[in-house]
Amino acid sequence: MPAQNQAPLSVLEQKDAFIARHIGPSAEEQQAMLQELGAESLDQLIEQTVPESIQLESPIDLPGSRSEDEVLAYLKSVAQKNKVNTSMIGMGYTDTIVPNVILRNVMENPGWYTAYTPYQPEVAQGRLESILNFQTMVLDLTGLDLANASLLDESTAASEAMTLCKRMSKAKKANVFLVDENVHPQNISVIETRAEPLGYEVIVGNVAELIDQHDPFGVLVQYPTTFGDLNDYTDLIEKTHAKKALFCAATDIMALVSLKSPGELGADVVFGSAQRFGVPMGYGGPHAAFFATRDAYKRSVPGRIIGVSVDTRGNKALRMAMQTREQHIRREKATSNICTAQVLLANMAAFYAVYHGPEGLKTIANRIHRLTDILATGLQSKGVELANNTWFDTITLNLDNADQAYQNALDAGINLRKISDKQLGITCDECTNRDVINTLWNCILGDGHGLDLEAIDAEITANGTSSIPASLVRESEILQHPVFNSYHSETEMLRYLKQLENKDVSLVHSMIALGSCTMKLNATAEMIPVTWPEFGQMHPFAPMDQAQGYKQLITELEDQLKAITGFDAICMQPNSGAQGEYAGLIAIRKFHQANGDGHRNICLIPTSAHGTNPASAALADMKVVLTACDENGNVDVADLRTKAEQHKDDLSCLMITYPSTHGVYEEDIREICQIVHDNGGQVYMDGANLNAQVAISQPAEIGADVSHMNLHKTFCIPHGGGGPGMGPIGVKAHLAPFVANHPVQQIEGPNPENGAVSAAPWGSASILPISWVYIALMGGEGLRAATENAILNANYLSKKLSADFPVLYTGRNDRVAHECIIDMRPLKEASGITEEDVAKRLMDFGFHAPTMSFPVAGTLMIEPTESESKAELDRFIEAMNIIREEIRQVQEGEIDADNNPLRNAPHTMADIIDGNWDRPYTLEKAAFPAEHLKANKVWPTVNRIDNVYGDRNLFCSCIPVEDYAE
Repeated sequence: MPAQNQAPLSVLEQKDAFIARHIGPSAEEQQAMLQELGAESLDQLIEQTVPESIQLESPIDLPGSRSEDEVLAYLKSVAQKNKVNTSMIGMGYTDTIVPNVILRNVMENPGWYTAYTPYQPEVAQGRLESILNFQTMVLDLTGLDLANASLLDESTAASEAMTLCKRMSKAKKANVFLVDENVHPQNISVIETRAEPLGYEVIVGNVAELIDQHDPFGVLVQYPTTFGDLNDYTDLIEKTHAKKALFCAATDIMALVSLKSPGELGADVVFGSAQRFGVPMGYGGPHAAFFATRDAYKRSVPGRIIGVSVDTRGNKALRMAMQTREQHIRREKATSNICTAQVLLANMAAFYAVYHGPEGLKTIANRIHRLTDILATGLQSKGVELANNTWFDTITLNLDNADQAYQNALDAGINLRKISDKQLGITCDECTNRDVINTLWNCILGDGHGLDLEAIDAEITANGTSSIPASLVRESEILQHPVFNSYHSETEMLRYLKQLENKDVSLVHSMIALGSCTMKLNATAEMIPVTWPEFGQMHPFAPMDQAQGYKQLITELEDQLKAITGFDAICMQPNSGAQGEYAGLIAIRKFHQANGDGHRNICLIPTSAHGTNPASAALADMKVVLTACDENGNVDVADLRTKAEQHKDDLSCLMITYPSTHGVYEEDIREICQIVHDNGGQVYMDGANLNAQVAISQPAEIGADVSHMNLHKTFCIPHGGGGPGMGPIGVKAHLAPFVANHPVQQIEGPNPENGAVSAAPWGSASILPISWVYIALMGGEGLRAATENAILNANYLSKKLSADFPVLYTGRNDRVAHECIIDMRPLKEASGITEEDVAKRLMDFGFHAPTMSFPVAGTLMIEPTESESKAELDRFIEAMNIIREEIRQVQEGEIDADNNPLRNAPHTMADIIDGNWDRPYTLEKAAFPAEHLKANKVWPTVNRIDNVYGDRNLFCSCIPVEDYAE
C-alpha cells in the first residue's frame, strides 16, 4: 500500500501561505515572464537590474513569515495590553459612535478604502460627491464661503491657517502671529514648528490684550477654548481687521451645531477636526481636518478643493479644482507642501452628517450639552468652583483635591484631563451617559453627595441655561440640502453608500498602475485590527500606562522598519509622505544649528524630483538649487558635484528619490551621497519608491541620513481615495535627537524641546497595525519576494509595451526598476492623440490610468506592483495594444482625427442609450473594445469633464436641487 502524507509537518502547516496570497504572479506565471525577459530566475533578474554596489550581502534581520491566524492572535494579545477607559480628556479628541452602516460599508469596505486620489474624476464621481457633501457640511457649520477637501489634522490645519494669513494679510510688513494661550497645546506646538524656519514671530498669550500691543498679520483663537470657555470674539475680530490682519478660529465641529458660526462673528479662516463626526479616536488618527475661508482667499487655500464642472454632454460632473497637485506645479513657490487629504475619514464624517441629518445632529449636540450642564450644575451646587462659566461640552474644575479626584476617576475607569495640581478638565461626548455623570459626582464629591440627576435635569428644563451665552446661540439653519435630509433609515443610507461606491474604480475592480504611488494589495488580515476597540477607542493623550499595547506595537514596528531600512531611529509622527519630508528637513536644519552651521540652507534637488521635495524645502527655509539629469534620466553627477562644491559652505542637504522618479536605479548613488557628505551636507532620500528597495538594499546603507517611508505605499496602508497616509522617517543616530517631539505626551529619545509636526505624538497611530501585520505576515523572505516580483512585473510590462510605446528611461541591461515611463510625445506629434486621450480611453477597458505627465510631460508612468497577476498585466497590455491600433488608424486617416474612440473617451451608458449615435465607429467599439468586457464591464458614470469650465466657474458645495432637476 503506498505511503501517505510524506510531506513533513513544517510544510503542511503552511506558515508562509500569505506570501503567495500577497504576490500576484504564481510560480508558473513568474517563470513565463522571466522567459519573456530572457532571465532564468528572479535572482538573475535582480542581478541584471540592481547595481551590485548597493545590494545587501545578507538577508534583512526579520523573523520568518507567519500565518494570518497566528499573527492576528498575537496582535490581539498586544492590543489587550491597552486599557480602554472612558475618555473625558477632550483637547480636540472625543469618543464617538460610528454608525454601523458606515463602519461596515465604508470604513471596512475595500470599495471605499482601496480607491486612489480622484485625479481621474470620470471614474471617481462617488468619492467626489461625498467630499462635496463634506465641503458643504463645513461651509454650513463654519459660516464661510469656501472649504477644502480636508487636511491631515487640526494642528497641521492651524499651521496652514497661519501661512495663509501671511500671504493674504494686507499688513504686508507685519511678521507677528498672535496665538491665544487657550488654544490646544498641540496646535500651538505645530504652529511654532512651522513658524521658526519661516521667520515668523509667534506670540502666545491673552490675545485680547496682545492685539493692542502688536501689529500682527494674523490672530488665532480656539472656539470653544481648550478649557471650555465660549467667548464672543466680535470685538477682537474688529480690532484684528482694523490692523489689516486676518482672524483664525480653531473650532469644534459638534459645538458648531449649537454655536453661532465663526464666519458670522467675522472670522476669516476656520478649521478643526471632523473626528467626532463618527471617526474613532484611534490614538490620534487618522482624522480629517476641515479648513474653510473666504472666497477672496481661494487661491491660497492649502490642499484640494472639489468643484463642479460639466462633461461633454453638458451634464454636471465633479472634479478636483485649482489646487490639484499644486505643489507639483509650483514646486518651491507652492503655498503648501500638502500632498494628501484624509478622504476616507472626511467621507465618514460627511456620511455621519448625511445619516443623522440636521435634526439628528442637533439632538446629539443638545444631549452632550445637557449632560455637561447637569454635571456642572451638580458640582456647583456642592461648592465646586468652575474656572469657566460658559461651555458647550467642557468644564474646568478648580479643586484643592484635584489629584485625589483624578485618581478616583482613574479607579472608576474614567480619564480626566490633568491640567495642574489644582485643576481638572472634563469633556463630555456622544458616548457620555447618566451613569458616567453619576460616577463623576462620586469621584469628585464622594459617595454621599445626594445629587439627583433627574431633578437637576428637570430644573434645567424648566429654567433654561446660560452656559451658552445668548449672543453665541446658533440661529442660522444648517444642512438644508436634500442630501442631508433624505437618508435617515438604514435601508436608504445603505443604498446611497452603494450608489456612490458603484461610481468609482478601486482595487476591487482592476489594477491601478500608478507610477510612484504603489497601489498594492491591502489585505483583509492587515485591515481587521484597525477597528478593534483596543486600538480605535484610545485617546492619544491617555496615560502611558494605559497604552502599553500601542507602545509595544509602535516599538515593534520601529524595529521592523529599522531592520528594513538600516536606520538607527524612527520618528512615527509625520502622517503623510510630504510631512515626512518636512519633518526630515527640520531635523537636518536643527542638526546644522546645533553644530554652529545654522547658515547652511542650500538644498540640492534633481530636476526629476517629486514636486513636494522643493515645496518641503521651502517650508524648511532652504534655498533650492536644481541639479541636472542626463539623457538617460540619471542625476548628472558632474553637475551635482559642481554645485555641491560651489555651495559647500552653505550646503544643507540633497533630496533624492531612489530608485529615481524616472524609474531606474542610479548606478552612482553611493558616489552622489559621498559628494554631498564631503561638502558638509546631509542626504535626504525620498521613500516614495522604497518598494523597489525592501530586502534588496537599504537607504541608510547606501548613504542616506534620513528618509521617509510611505506606509500607505510600500507597507500596505490603503490610499482611501486620497488619504489616510503615514510618512514616518528613519534617521541615522546623529539626527535622532533632532526629530519631532510632543508637548502633551513626551516621546523618549528626541530632545524634549523639539516641537511637534502633527497633532498626535505618533501621528495616525490606529493604522500602524496594518503595516505591522504586513511585515509580520511576509517575514524577511516574503518582503524580498515582493520586491523581486514588483521589479519582475514592471520589466514584463516594459518589455511587452516597448514595441509600440517607447520606454523613456532604462537602467543597466535595459531594465527598469519597479515602474516604467512610456513616452506618448512621438505618437502625439504623429497623430494628435494625447496622453490624456489614452488615459480616458483606458477607462473604457475598466482601468484607472497610470500617472499622467509626471515626472515628464506627455508621458504615462506605470507601476504594476507585486500584487498583480500576469493575467491582469496581460489584460492591461491588451488594452494598450488596442489603443495603439486605434492611434495608428488616426495616424493613417482611417478614422477621423477629432471624432474617434480616443478623443471621445470615456464612453458612458448615456452614450449607449443615445438614439442619435452618429459617430464613425460602432457602439460595440466604443463600450466593449475588448471581448472580456462583455462579461465584466465597469461603466464611467460621466463623460470627459471640462476642466477649464470648472476652474472658470468655481463652485464647491452641493449642487442646488434645481440644477439636478434641469
